[in-house]
Amino acid sequence: MASERFVAALTDQIGREFAAAHQYVAIGNYYAAETYPQLSAFFYSQAEEEREHAMKMVNYLIDRGIQPDIGGVDAPKGGFGDHVEPIRLALEQERQVTVKISELFEIARETRDYTSEQFMTWFLDEQVEEEAAMGDLLAVAERTVSVPMLLEEYLARDKPGARPE
Repeated sequence: MASERFVAALTDQIGREFAAAHQYVAIGNYYAAETYPQLSAFFYSQAEEEREHAMKMVNYLIDRGIQPDIGGVDAPKGGFGDHVEPIRLALEQERQVTVKISELFEIARETRDYTSEQFMTWFLDEQVEEEAAMGDLLAVAERTVSVPMLLEEYLARDKPGARPE
């Protein structure tokens, strides 16, 4: 059985994952309104991925016989000063998630909940990819600040965070 401490922390993380999805939809909306279709599509896709993460956690708790309380989410930020600001926000959000996922892993380890520790390993690996993608996107956005359509071109041909295998 998962410890109460782990369940409480995972329940909080579920809320953060849904909030991240909500924020990414707001960012996608911003880019759609500014006629950046590649950025809009990228963030809508990120929103779906965050929702999938939340649902993976929800289903994990259900599979362990625990009824999750998903709570609500605050309104996301929707207005931005330029095309780079939402990406900075997204990278900071991913960095905060990495800290929280690491804390969940540590709680599972401290409480000797090896199943939950193993479950959280997937999320640790995922966060490496998420931070790399947002970091790459931010680097390109900052280099193209005066010509934002170059960022659109980059997204049309490359996947941020992708590394040669």
